[in-house]
Amino acid sequence: MVQRPEEQTHRGILAWWARNSVAANLLMMIALIGGVIGFFSMQRENNPAATFPGATISMSWPGASPQDVEEQIIVRIEEALSDLDGVEEITATASEGSARVWVEGKSSVDKDWFVDEIERRVNTVNNLPRDAYRPIVSQWMNQDQIAGFALHGDIDRRELQRIAREIRDEVSTTVPEVSLVDIMGVLPEEVAIEVSEASMRRYGITFSEVARAIANSSINTSAGSVRTDLGDVRITARELADTREEFENIVVRQTPEGGTIRVGDVATVIDNLADANLNATFNGQQMVIIAVRSTGNSDIITVSNGLKAYMERKNEELPDSVQLSEWWDGADQFNSQLTVIGNSALMGLGLVLLVLILFLRPIVAFWVTVGIAVAFAGAFMVLPMLGITLNFLSLFAFLIVIGVVVDDAIIVGENIHNRVERGEEGLTAAVVGVQMVAKPVIFAVITTMMAFAPWMMLSGPEVQFTGQISIVIITALAFSLIESLLILPAHLSHIGPQKTDGFFGPFIKLQSGLADSLTSFARNVYGPLLAFSIRQRYATIALFIGVFALAIVLMATGRVPARFMPEIESDLIRVNIQLAEGTPWSRTEEIRARLDHAEEVVQAAYREEFPGERDMLINRSTLATDGSVRAWINIAPPEDRPGNLPTAEVAQRLRDALGPVPDAEEIRFDSTLNQQGPAIEFAINHQDLNVLRDAAADLKERLRSYETTYDVVDNLQTSADELRLSLKPDAHALGLTLNDVTTQVRQAFYGQEVQRLPRDGEDVRVMVRYPREARNSLDAINNLRIRTADGREVPLAAVAEAEFAPGINRIQRRERQRTVTVSAELTDPDAARQIRQELNETFFPQWEERYPGVSIGAIGDAQGEQEFIAEVMNLQLVMIALMYVLLAVAFGSYWQPLLIMTAIPFAFAGAVFGHLLLGVPFAMFSSFGIGAAAGIVINDNLVLVDFINRLRDRGVGAFQALVDGGVQRFRPILLTTVTTFIGVLPMIAERSTAAQFLKPMVIALGFAVIFALFLTLFLVPALYAVGVDVRRSVVGLWTGQKLPGIGSSYSGHVSTKGEEIDVGHAAGQPAE
Repeated sequence: MVQRPEEQTHRGILAWWARNSVAANLLMMIALIGGVIGFFSMQRENNPAATFPGATISMSWPGASPQDVEEQIIVRIEEALSDLDGVEEITATASEGSARVWVEGKSSVDKDWFVDEIERRVNTVNNLPRDAYRPIVSQWMNQDQIAGFALHGDIDRRELQRIAREIRDEVSTTVPEVSLVDIMGVLPEEVAIEVSEASMRRYGITFSEVARAIANSSINTSAGSVRTDLGDVRITARELADTREEFENIVVRQTPEGGTIRVGDVATVIDNLADANLNATFNGQQMVIIAVRSTGNSDIITVSNGLKAYMERKNEELPDSVQLSEWWDGADQFNSQLTVIGNSALMGLGLVLLVLILFLRPIVAFWVTVGIAVAFAGAFMVLPMLGITLNFLSLFAFLIVIGVVVDDAIIVGENIHNRVERGEEGLTAAVVGVQMVAKPVIFAVITTMMAFAPWMMLSGPEVQFTGQISIVIITALAFSLIESLLILPAHLSHIGPQKTDGFFGPFIKLQSGLADSLTSFARNVYGPLLAFSIRQRYATIALFIGVFALAIVLMATGRVPARFMPEIESDLIRVNIQLAEGTPWSRTEEIRARLDHAEEVVQAAYREEFPGERDMLINRSTLATDGSVRAWINIAPPEDRPGNLPTAEVAQRLRDALGPVPDAEEIRFDSTLNQQGPAIEFAINHQDLNVLRDAAADLKERLRSYETTYDVVDNLQTSADELRLSLKPDAHALGLTLNDVTTQVRQAFYGQEVQRLPRDGEDVRVMVRYPREARNSLDAINNLRIRTADGREVPLAAVAEAEFAPGINRIQRRERQRTVTVSAELTDPDAARQIRQELNETFFPQWEERYPGVSIGAIGDAQGEQEFIAEVMNLQLVMIALMYVLLAVAFGSYWQPLLIMTAIPFAFAGAVFGHLLLGVPFAMFSSFGIGAAAGIVINDNLVLVDFINRLRDRGVGAFQALVDGGVQRFRPILLTTVTTFIGVLPMIAERSTAAQFLKPMVIALGFAVIFALFLTLFLVPALYAVGVDVRRSVVGLWTGQKLPGIGSSYSGHVSTKGEEIDVGHAAGQPAE
């Protein structure tokens, strides 16, 4: 028995779901309820937690010179790590008293093994200085700052720090989900025992004797236990001094006469903060910053709410002179991002629904829009199981996918709607309609998934961020496919003929008229234009190629600037001024005062310029330490900002008001959320510091010659002269060695740490040294007396030569060589590429000849960008090849997949024109928009080519099939384009700070689909026609017969309803 075609079409899984509304509704409810539960169970954070293949090795050697730190610590650590597998790069910094080594691993290395192996090797280095502290190895990871508070007031700094530590401990134990709390802008507590040279001479006591007495007498120790008949008795000594009186009472020596010389007789004990320079203020008051950070297991909203409640309670307990103020709240940023993306998405969905209602039946428009919500809900249901959190990147991914998921539902819904309009019964229309487009829709979704798959295949640590975007998009696409093929047809299977009576009759007539006008436009306007473009197919193709070439030229010439990451405006200006190590504190304070004055000048200028409006500068925090001035300046948000000025302009006015700082190593006024390094940065490597200094000076001079550069600096700074000691011959006769002399000089000027006290969870150093006034001038060196082993005292000048020599305060190393970094800022960020290119072509060749042995390379953003882009491009090429293979197998053609995949390059062209029109630089995230747009257009192209193939299988001529297929697919192609564009239009129009980061993506997506609309409607049919030409020419040459050209039998008739294309009709069979 032969089955009728319609009986064949009512079989299969798609037909079963279309008939079974209960199953479809249950599946929809499961997705919606699961999505709600999943959404509220997702952890919320600004940035996803991540670890990186690298470690930092930190080591302190108090009082050591940078050269000694380099030779005795860094070089030895570098040797220990020289043959470690997986090392990408080793950099290091030697400064006075400290060493830092950064070990970057290759992207393929196992991160945990790598860090463990570094720690093991460093701990086995047995020739490190004996008086240096043990090295600390820490793994690289991002710690999202959740919130920060400023504890400020006009009270003693030590008391302020005590309250801050109390708050830190309370927050750690009482606020839910807080994992890490730091305090910044503090000085460590210290017990300073300042010995008097006169008193030591009077009693005949040495510095070392005082230090030994304290170290040997101030102890807590256990001496074991004694077993008695009554039990074990522990033997202990509890004489650890902790107060000034206890230290003063420590016995230094017993005199022959029976007297006692105590510490208080020869020294002054000062129990206070460390002898260091610090000036930290918040709006002019003393300040301590309390920062709450996340290590990956904290919900930012929960923590923020808990911190605000704590702050409110604590302010009621604090003295009137002290206040706890909000300094930074990451939840505000998260909520802003969520609000912007959520509002834009809802507005976009509303506009999509409106457009669909105008051109499709309201019930179809409604269920198509519901399908978007179901796809999103399904994604939210499974994302927590995949370890995805609700963060900026995952929200960004949902914004991308809006335009893609609506595409599938429109194609399926419009096709079912079209068949119902032609008079088919609802269930039959639903079954046949979904089966007709199932193949192209499935392959379109798979190819779109493949377009985003490379972002989750990156080998570097970036995959922990970009992978979240891919997972969200692929998951949403999967549920979109499920909804459009299994759920939507069941909902549309109940629709019947359109009724124009009743309350909604006038609207339905209006809607029907608009829908008919669109069909009429397709038949009477688009059809003839399509026929003309097919006849002139080679000219049509040439036109599109020319437009694509224009897009390439715009990018290559910089007319559309390209940046790896867009600069996202912030409401916070971060100021960082780094001076050379060893810079006098008076100079640091002078720069801090100039910055404070610049803030006041700019504030006054804005008040005069915008009288009666809100102040531009809201809160100001400043932190000055030796050689460093940092500031955080909050300005009014964009909606309340006087004159609606950009943050960058305010930052530039502050920079101008500060004036030149010629001795600064670095000056940065950062006004962006995504803080970036210098615009141009080069690393110069050579072992000779003098060669490095000359080469860096030459490069800086060349960089300063460009009009767009400013703040051209290097990080190789010469300090004040260095005083070098050498032993005189007479010193040996006195039994002195150079070590004896330098040890006593070190004790006099740096001091000697004799012990550390545990106090309030902190280590408090106990330092024995001379008073400040005895060690802050060169006269103090000249007056210093050296004690011999037999107790005699001789002037330093009698046993040692002291000569001045140039010194350096910091030594940078890269790849086991000394290095210097030269950097520059740009007034025009787009000039960086041109400057680098010109330097490589016209400057560096001669420069390398002048300085043989010097190696140079771009570092920072430029280095990372090139490696990242190269890997992404390679992966994308692999995916494009796989797409071609997939489509070639599906269509049984070598040529047609190329037609379909023309969406990819021309989506890029549309994105370029969109960036040009709106003046937004092309950025890395633009590629996500292009990928989404390519997926939409591939979907349209697939369905169009599939319709054309079905017509040709029925025996319709190629030209007629192209015109009929284009006209029949005009409405769904137009609707997918328009709905995608208006879906992202609210975000394109958004002016908030949080939206700026998303602009490149939504611009690329919106304008790429607009441009690709013409690609699908005209270029694809023209390319199809060329393929027919080629095939007929080859067949003609093979058979020797001249075949008629395409279009020779075209009558000009356009079929939109009469000839149907049905699933189940074999090739060559007429439609029933």
